[in-house]
Amino acid sequence: MKILVLSDTHLKSGTIPDCVNRHMKDHDMIIHAGDFASFEAYKAFENTGKLKAVYGNTDPYEVRKTLSKTLKFEVEGIRIGVVHEGALSVNDTTAIRYKALEMGVDILIFGHIHHPVYEESDVVLLCPGSPTNPRMSDPMMAELNIENGKLKVSFIEVEGSSCGYVAFSRDLNREK
Repeated sequence: MKILVLSDTHLKSGTIPDCVNRHMKDHDMIIHAGDFASFEAYKAFENTGKLKAVYGNTDPYEVRKTLSKTLKFEVEGIRIGVVHEGALSVNDTTAIRYKALEMGVDILIFGHIHHPVYEESDVVLLCPGSPTNPRMSDPMMAELNIENGKLKVSFIEVEGSSCGYVAFSRDLNREK
């Protein structure tokens, strides 16, 4: 099973950007770790019939009453957890690791930091970054491939603007 993982899209309309939309058709499931930012955006993803999601801190009441704060489900024996705010740091994943252990999952997907994170220890921690509003990174999503109870995680770079810091840093390196 191929699963597209994204978070923090922060879309004000019900139009899914092409950089995201073109990847959705190639996946069996879509996991969104919150911050759709509008009910229209949530409905656009939900209308694919492939969505599993939680709400984020910027989601309006309509999204919050429709989705839960945490989600746990299983795919081919892999226990998947989803939350929005799991870590407040890209460097310290201690709290989100404990959340994964508390939930009893093999992989915990989270958002909120808009920056891709992948860490594997006794659990897998995955933040896909943001395809539309990245921080300290390029626009990003992730993909889970689950076959015969085995999990493979990869990142998908998408077209779009990097955050200002990344663009500035690249400009500095070009001047050297």
